[in-house]
Amino acid sequence: MHLNISEIFYSIQGESLYAGLPCVFVRLSGCNLRCAYCDTPYAYNDGTAMSIDEILDRVDGFSCPLVEITGGEPLLQDAAPALVDALLAKRYLVLMETNGSMDINRVSKKCVRIVDIKCPGSGHMDQNDLANLKRLSPVDQLKFVLTGRTDYEFARDLIVDTWQQDTLPVSMPIPVPVPILFSPVHGRLKPAELAEWILADHLNVRLHLQMHKLLWPEAARGR
Repeated sequence: MHLNISEIFYSIQGESLYAGLPCVFVRLSGCNLRCAYCDTPYAYNDGTAMSIDEILDRVDGFSCPLVEITGGEPLLQDAAPALVDALLAKRYLVLMETNGSMDINRVSKKCVRIVDIKCPGSGHMDQNDLANLKRLSPVDQLKFVLTGRTDYEFARDLIVDTWQQDTLPVSMPIPVPVPILFSPVHGRLKPAELAEWILADHLNVRLHLQMHKLLWPEAARGR
């Protein structure tokens, strides 16, 4: 059983609630979307075929307990769930970042599934598999990447429509089953502006910045 691998590298986790921790990244090749703000277009194609055992050997070499499977879109590869299971069996804490267009239940719920919901600015809002909102487990995370006000309002309204309780006062945060991250596209939306919108609407979400963009702004890959 082989997977096409774009790169495997050791860095600082930057796009989840685990941000700031050392992490091994296994980036799978191939993606079914072409988001307008994508910063990893080199992962669209190609890659090196590696067996699961070969991948595990590489990951083991970094002596790090946290591993993220990312892409591209990991779920495009049939063997991705088996890779997650193999890492879990070795007692790694495993994260998987997915673009939200495919059924996340193909992957073990012991994995932290970070599900990206595409907003209008991505160009792929119509590709969202919104059934994933009902597939989330308590350890999962939901992420919205925002280019501006239109994206913010889409994300806000989706959260309200999905989880708002009629008995809840408007001034109180909306209860949600998983952490929700609002991430401004680096260089497109000012974080302070997004912070003001979140505060004005009393949203129970986390303002999230891409830590690796702040640490290594010039890095093209491997970060």
